[in-house]
Amino acid sequence: MDLTIDIKDKRLNIRTTGIIIHNNKVLVHKDLNEGHICLPGGRVILGENSECSIKREMEEEIGKEIEIEKYLTTIENFFDMDGQKCHEIMFVYKIEFKNEEDKKIEHTLKNIEGKDYLCYEWIDISRIEKYNIQPKCLKELLKENKFPRHKINKDI
Repeated sequence: MDLTIDIKDKRLNIRTTGIIIHNNKVLVHKDLNEGHICLPGGRVILGENSECSIKREMEEEIGKEIEIEKYLTTIENFFDMDGQKCHEIMFVYKIEFKNEEDKKIEHTLKNIEGKDYLCYEWIDISRIEKYNIQPKCLKELLKENKFPRHKINKDI
């Protein structure tokens, strides 16, 4: 069971994400039906810690094993989605692929769960301003590369 709680018109969501950087490019999750990108990852399952969650999510979504290099930050993210006010607590880790060959990947990756509308692309950190990455505070964190920090992002 995902750690997502709906109360009336509000939602609390616990999410875990990972930052993989190759040649000054960061891997992002892109939903072709949405107008923004975000870090790859997903919801934490009840009874599962956030480190295990990011490992599970990466294997489920792109079929790759990862290693956690270090904890980076926690972001409290407040936003509206489809008329619902969302409060998301997001754990962010610096991660890397386990397999040496996977560490050379710089091409777009497909979702292996059958979700054809999802893909994973590499974007240039030096051009991060041109992308609609969510939450917005990630732009600052990726450019500055100063961790750990507790960020609060309010888009409502």
